Amino acid sequence: MGDMVLSGIRKRSWILMFLIVLLGFGSVISRLFYLQIVKGKELSDLAVDQQMSDITVSAKRGSIRDRNGNILASSANVWKVVLAPVYFENDSDRRKVSNGLADILGMDSDEIFELAKMSNSYYQTVKRQVESDERNKVLAFIDKISEENPKLASVIVLEEDYKRYYPYNDFAAAVIGFTGSDGQGLSGIEYEYDSYLRGVPGRVVSENDGWGAAMPFEYEQKQEAHDGNTVVLTIDETIQHFLEKHLKQGIIDYKVAEGAVAICMNVNTAEIYGMAVENSFDLNHPYEISDQSALKELEKLSGTKRDQRENEMLARQWRNKAISDSYYPGSVYKVITASAALEEGTSKPSSKFFCTGSYVPYEGVQAIACHNHDGHGSQTFAEALCNSCNPAFMMIGKDLGYEKFWEYFQSFGFNSKTGIDLSGEATGLFFVHEGEPEGSMWPTDLAIGSFGQGITVTPIEMVTAVSAVANGGKLMKPYLVKQIVDADGNVIKTTEPTVKRQVISQQTAEKIAEIMEKNATEGTAKNGYVAGYRIAGKTGTSEKIGQSRKKNVEDYIASYCGFAPADDPQIALLVYFDTPTGEAYYGSQVAAPVFASIMSEICPYLGIEAQYTDDEMKYVSTAAGSYVSLSIEDAQKKARDDGFEPFVTGDGDVVISQIPESGSQIPRGGRVVLYTTTDSTKETVTVPDLVGYTVSEVNEYASEYNLNISYSGSVNQEGVYSYAQSIESGIHVPPGTVITVYFGNNDVDDTVM
Repeated sequence: MGDMVLSGIRKRSWILMFLIVLLGFGSVISRLFYLQIVKGKELSDLAVDQQMSDITVSAKRGSIRDRNGNILASSANVWKVVLAPVYFENDSDRRKVSNGLADILGMDSDEIFELAKMSNSYYQTVKRQVESDERNKVLAFIDKISEENPKLASVIVLEEDYKRYYPYNDFAAAVIGFTGSDGQGLSGIEYEYDSYLRGVPGRVVSENDGWGAAMPFEYEQKQEAHDGNTVVLTIDETIQHFLEKHLKQGIIDYKVAEGAVAICMNVNTAEIYGMAVENSFDLNHPYEISDQSALKELEKLSGTKRDQRENEMLARQWRNKAISDSYYPGSVYKVITASAALEEGTSKPSSKFFCTGSYVPYEGVQAIACHNHDGHGSQTFAEALCNSCNPAFMMIGKDLGYEKFWEYFQSFGFNSKTGIDLSGEATGLFFVHEGEPEGSMWPTDLAIGSFGQGITVTPIEMVTAVSAVANGGKLMKPYLVKQIVDADGNVIKTTEPTVKRQVISQQTAEKIAEIMEKNATEGTAKNGYVAGYRIAGKTGTSEKIGQSRKKNVEDYIASYCGFAPADDPQIALLVYFDTPTGEAYYGSQVAAPVFASIMSEICPYLGIEAQYTDDEMKYVSTAAGSYVSLSIEDAQKKARDDGFEPFVTGDGDVVISQIPESGSQIPRGGRVVLYTTTDSTKETVTVPDLVGYTVSEVNEYASEYNLNISYSGSVNQEGVYSYAQSIESGIHVPPGTVITVYFGNNDVDDTVM
C-alpha cells in the first residue's frame, strides 16, 4: 500500500512538472511569437534607430528674380557651429570650449556647456546661420585650443549652411515676402511658392557604437541635398522702383496716414509689372517695426499689452493692401457703370443728361449733390464721364437697372477673387441686406453704387477690371510668377495668360477708352495727363464711411486708374492713397499727379513712342551735348546748334565744366552754363518758390534765376498751375541746374459721401 501511495505521489509530481514545463515553454513561445511576429517590425525599426543616426543637410533655397533676371531674393553661404561632445574628456575642457564659443557667438555659456555634456553624441548644433566674421573667429579659436590640447581638434565642427538675403531691403516686400529661421516661406511669393523654392534636404546616415554614440565619418553615408528652383517673377525691377519712389514721395507730399498702393499691369497678358505697397518693411528684418510713430506708441506700453499691440503692428506692416484691402472705389467705378450701360444699350454715346447741381434719385430721399454745385447743365454721355457728374451717373444707373448692375459687378470680377498667385486675397462686397438674397438692392443703393459708393473692391480687382476695358473687353487672370527654373537652368513651369471671360464687346471697350482719353486731356482726370503719351484715365475719391481713425474726422481714399497708349493699350496703372491728411484729398489732386509722374517714366522705359502736339514740343526735354574742352566760341556755337542758350562764366578761354552735365535732359531753349575758370564753378543761385504759378510765370522766374525747368503734367492746358518742385525753395544750386516743376489744376472729381 505504501508503494501505491508513493507511486501516486510520483505520478502527480511528474504531471505537475510536465505542466510547469509546458506552461513555462508556452509562455516563452508566446512571448517569442509576440516579439517576433506581432511586434517584430516595430522592434526592428527601433533597433535600426539605435544603431543608426540620421542628420539632415540643408538644401540651398532657390532665388527669386525679376523678369529680366535681376536677383530679388537669394540664399548665401553661412555656417553652422556643431559640437562633437564624445571627444571631451573632462568638464574643464567642456567649460573652456563653452566659454570661448559663448564669447564669439553671443550665447549663454551654460547653454553650450549642457550640449557639451552629452558625452555619447558626435553631433550637437550650437548655432545656425553664423556669418563670416564669427566663423573666422571660431576657426581661430579652434586653432588656439588645438595647440593647447590636440585632443580638442575635433570638438568643434563648422558646416556649410544658408541664409536668406534680400538685396534691396524693403523693395517689393509685400510681393516677395520672407522666410522664417528654419528657411520656410512665411509670406508673399516665399510662402506661395515654398514647395518650389525650398529644394530637397540631404542626409548623412552613420552607424552608432555600442554606447549609442555616432561613429566617426568613415562609417557614414551621405545623400546630397538638391538646391531649390528659381522663381522668375513678372515684376520688372525698374518699373517697381518707379512705383515705390513716387508713392513714397506722395505719402510725404500729401501727408498720407495709412499707406499707398500702385499696381502696373500688362493689359493684354495680365502680367504684373509692378506692385508697390507703402508703408512697407525691411525683408531682412521683418520682425522690426518700420513705422516710427508706431514705435513711439510701443514705448508707452509694457507686458501683455505691448506684446499684443506689437503683433498687431507686425501683421499690419506685412499686409499686402494691393490684394487684401477693400475700399470704396469712388468715381473710378463710373468706368464700369458706363461700360455696362453702353453694352446693354440703356445709354448711348449721344444720350443727354441734365445736371442742376444735385439730384433726387427716388421720391422720399434726400438730394445727392454734384461736386459742381452750380450744375453741369445739359451734357452728353461722354461729357458726363469727363465731368465725373454724379447726378448724370445716378440717371445712367437707374436706366441700367438693379439686375444688370449686379450682373456686371459680378462679370467684371468684383465679388470673386482674381486668382492672383498670392495668398490672402480678399474680394469686393456688394450691398448686403439681412434676410434678402445676394445681389438685392434698394433704390438708394443703385443711386450711390452707380458712382462707386456703397460697394467695395480691392485694388487688384479694380486694375484688372479697367484692363478689361483697355484690352477689348477680356477679363484676365493676373499673375506674378512668369517661370520656374530648376538648378540646371531647365524651365519646369511657365504661366500662360488666361482669359476668364468676355465682359463687354470690343466696340464698347474702344468707345469707353476714347472717352477716358478725352477725360485725361480735357476732363477731371487731366492731372494724370503725360505730354506726348495718349493717356486714358479716371479719378476717384471716396469717404471711408464708418472707418475713420478718429471721431468726427473724415478719412478718404484718393485714387486714379488709367492706361496707355489709349489707341493701342499696353499697360494699366492704378494709384491709391489711403487717408491723405493734408489740405488736398481728392483723387485729382493727390493720386493723379503721382500717376502722371510714374507714367512719364514707365512709357519711355517700355519703348512706347511719344507723339507730341505742336504746343507740347516747346516743353519737350532733350539731352545736352558735351561742351567741355572746347573754346568758348566753339562751345557757344555747338550749344546753340543743339537748341540751347549758352551762358559763359569766368574769364578763361576754354570750357572746363558745364551745368547741366552732358546727357542731362532739359527743354529746348534751356540754358547751358559754361565754366571757364575754377573760381567760377563755385557760383550758386538760390532756388525760388515755384509753386502756385502758371507755366509762363514759372518760365519767367527760371530765366531770372538762370535755372532750367523740366515740365511735368498738363502744361499745354488752360487753368493749370504748378503744385510741386523737385528741389525745395531756399536751396543753393549752381546756375543752370534742372528743376522739375509739376503742373495740374485744382478741379475735384466727384462728390464724396
